[in-house]
Parts: sequence; C-alpha cells; structure tokens
Amino acid sequence: MTRKRQIIIDGIIAGLLGAAAVALWFLVFDASRGRAFETPALLAAVLLHGASGADVPVITWSLVAQYSVLHVIAFALFGIAAAALIAAAEREAGLVIALVIFFAGFEVFFIALVMFHGPALMANLSWWSILVANLLASGAMLAHFFFGHQALGRALLGPWTSVVREGVVGGIIGGATVAVWFVLYDTATDRPLYTPALLGAAMLKGLRDPATLHISTAVVLGYTVLHAAAFVLFGILAAVLLALAEREPMLLLGVFVLFTCFEVFFFSLVMLVDQALLASLGWWTIFVANIIAAIAMLAYFLPRHRELGGRLLEHWANQG
Repeated sequence: MTRKRQIIIDGIIAGLLGAAAVALWFLVFDASRGRAFETPALLAAVLLHGASGADVPVITWSLVAQYSVLHVIAFALFGIAAAALIAAAEREAGLVIALVIFFAGFEVFFIALVMFHGPALMANLSWWSILVANLLASGAMLAHFFFGHQALGRALLGPWTSVVREGVVGGIIGGATVAVWFVLYDTATDRPLYTPALLGAAMLKGLRDPATLHISTAVVLGYTVLHAAAFVLFGILAAVLLALAEREPMLLLGVFVLFTCFEVFFFSLVMLVDQALLASLGWWTIFVANIIAAIAMLAYFLPRHRELGGRLLEHWANQG
C-alpha cells in the first residue's frame, strides 16, 4: 500500500505541474489576444455543455471554474498513469517504450479532441497553441519524474546520461545566445521582438507578407518554446557526436560538419517559407546569430573534450 500511495502522490504532483503549465500558457495566450480566459470557457461550453457552431460563448467564471476542475482531474489521472508506468519501467526497463508511446498519445489526443468537436474550437484554438501547451506540460511532468527517479534515468541511458545533460545545457546556451542577439538587434532598430514575432507568425500561422505582421505575446512565446526545443535537440546531437569522437577521433569532423549544416539549415528554412522574410530580417543578422550561437556552444563543449584535438592529430599522423 505504501508503494501504491507513493505512485499516486507522485502522479498527482506531476499532473498538477502539467496542468499548471498548460493553464499558464493559455492564460498568457488568451490575454495577449485581449480575450482573457477564453480558452477554458470555450472548452467548458463545448465539452461540458455541447455548444456548437463558430460562435464564441460568453466568458463566465462558472464556465472557467467548470473546465478548471475537469482539467485538473484529467491531468491528475494522466499523471497517475504515467507514474505507474515509470514505476513499472524501474523494474523492467523495456517498458520505457510504453512510456514514450503514452506521452506521444497525449500529444495527439488533445489535437484530435479539438478537431472532433468542430469549428467552435478550431476557429479559436490553433494547432500550434495546443502543441506548445502539450510540449510544456510534457516537459514539466517528465522533469518531475526523472528528477525523482534518477536511478531510472541512469538505468535507461547508462553512460549517456551525462552526454544528454551536456547536450541540453549546450543547446540552452546556443538558443539563449541567439535570443539575446535578436533582442538587442530588434531593440536597436526600434522594432522590439520583431524577429521572433515574424518567424513565429510565418512558421506557426502561415504569414507571408512581413508588412502585415502583428506582434503578439502569444506568437512570440510560441516561437520561443519551439526555438528552445530545436536548440536542445541540436545540442544533444552535438554532444552525442562528441562522445562518439572520444572513441573514434575522425568523427570530430562530423561535429564541424553538423555546425556547418546548422548555419545552412536556418537560411534554407527561412527562404523556403518566403524570400520576403529573409529580406525583411536581413541575411547578415541570421548569419551573425548562428555564428555567435555556434561559438558559444563550442566554447562550452570543447573544454570538456580537451584531448580530442590532440587525438585527431595523432590519428592523422598514424595514418600517414
């Protein structure tokens, strides 16, 4: 009973963290559009009272409270189920696949729920706002679980635990460097938050004409979350390549190829969306942002792998 009670408590805490992350995101998202508390009121009206059509219901505290109760209960139950899977995975590591599938299903479920209930929700809840909310909730819950179950993380990742940690830190450094650069540049050109708003509107809302851009907190925050996630994934990939290079020094060249591809990728992505965006941002600002991000990340990574350069030179000498 003690073990079961601990799983339930652990799951409820994780669920509350996830629920809080989603609630905070939609609070900011709604407020930035001048429609505070619209999302919970709309969801309550549609899911609990069967409202239909494209009309937005009148926002009342009763609707907000009703959905909040449902929201917390649903996340608590989800957290308990996830905690049970975590506990099972501690005994049988192969069950971690079930945990991954469970969280992937969580990502898909709410989007499918919104689509199923038709225009009233689809007209007011964009796919990307739901995606960002679910990413934040998943991140908060997984952080809680793995902080409380460090032995499981070590068992699953083994020696790669420190590599993943190194990659996450490196990615955060790179992402923060780019963010700071564009905050300073946008402020200096008297266009505060112009770059994240433009990129967010282009990638998340399909904006093609920079002249029609409306800077909103929701779009900036949405792009910031995706920006951070992309840099963390890139940082993990770089850290894995560096770890592999410790065994085979020639793979160090792969790290530099990766960073070169990183430079090219963002240019290509912006041009693929629309060349007008590249012209509006200025190609050199993107180039500088990527260069300083690469320098910042390499400044973090390379001192942690000081022997790699010497081993690479020694490897070349032996090949000769």
